[in-house]
Amino acid sequence: MSVGNKIHIEPVLDDQTSVGTGLESYLILHNDDVHTFDYVIESLVKVCRHDVVQAEQCTYIVHYKGKCDVMKGSHEYLLPHKEGLSLRGLTVTIE
Repeated sequence: MSVGNKIHIEPVLDDQTSVGTGLESYLILHNDDVHTFDYVIESLVKVCRHDVVQAEQCTYIVHYKGKCDVMKGSHEYLLPHKEGLSLRGLTVTIE
């Protein structure tokens, strides 16, 4: 839709990631000095169903940047994954 010289673009929501609230959220994994790379990679593979390469990439981003969004979707979709990683001792938030 165009108003004067400004263009307004309506967002398109993906039904699979936005079920529930209609808003997309991110599962953020935070760095810690406790867990090994192998443990974090294993956790991402088991809980988030990442393949090994994706889990390794996320782990390195967390290590060097301090945090990484490891999944996206509705809050309801991300909550069990957050709980699973938390039960493994990892620090995660939904933003």
